Amino acid sequence: MYSRADLLRILHITPRQLVNWERVGLIPPAESYSFSDLLEVKKVRDLCAMSVRPAVIRQSLDAMRKQASGVENPLLEAAAWSTAKHRVAFRHQGRLLEPIAGQFLMDFSERENVVTSTPVPKSDPNPRENEVTGWFARGIALEEDPNTQPAAIAAYHHVLEIDPSHAAAHINLGTLYYNRQDFALAEKHYRQAIHSDPRYSLAYFDLGNVLDETGRVQEAIFTYKTALQLAPTYADAHYNLALAYEKIREPRKALKHWQAYSKLDTAGPWSVHARSQIKRILQADTLKLIHSRPR
Repeated sequence: MYSRADLLRILHITPRQLVNWERVGLIPPAESYSFSDLLEVKKVRDLCAMSVRPAVIRQSLDAMRKQASGVENPLLEAAAWSTAKHRVAFRHQGRLLEPIAGQFLMDFSERENVVTSTPVPKSDPNPRENEVTGWFARGIALEEDPNTQPAAIAAYHHVLEIDPSHAAAHINLGTLYYNRQDFALAEKHYRQAIHSDPRYSLAYFDLGNVLDETGRVQEAIFTYKTALQLAPTYADAHYNLALAYEKIREPRKALKHWQAYSKLDTAGPWSVHARSQIKRILQADTLKLIHSRPR
């Protein structure tokens, strides 16, 4: 099973995206996920990246269950594609069905104007793509156990041998190296993840942690701020940015991020610390005002 944080890290989606998909009923709210759940969320992410609205995906799933007898989970049991009208078509039993309209489409014919984000294979998927998926899944499974983490590192390196721009593999490798305190290798992979996907907020957050750990606090602050520009509700980035400002003795700048964190995490153990920091900074400011008043 994978935690909520694992899901966000592996699929590089933001907490806000996940909450939105839960709100519209695409994904049931949960704190732990199976590997098949990860695959399902990945398909939702990919369809949204093809400009299909979450509400339309939900309608398509409901319609597909009614149209195709015996299909309970269309995202896992049938191949899903985006159409020219930004709807979802499913390939099931050799035919392409657009379930909302209840129409069968010609299989990826130009006349029907069915489109996807990448060229659609007419036969079996690219074996190299399958190999990447297999090695990446193997790495995820192996990294949970400290005894098998060297094998996880090897699996992610296999992914990068096939696809050097695989951002998620760079991130997972970076985290494994970070946990081993090999900060140079961790930094290398986090930077490569950013190079592969400049809008990958988690990569900036993780890079900020390395910079902070190695004493480059000002650089870490800049990197955390970049992560927050991409994902303003990234609670952990607010928390670590507040800590970084405290390190350079700028409590008023830290205050803003302690407050943001306490709004995003209202009950967790770190929220208690954030609220105590807010109280401390406000009390210190009050004392400064009192002592600065003219007699």
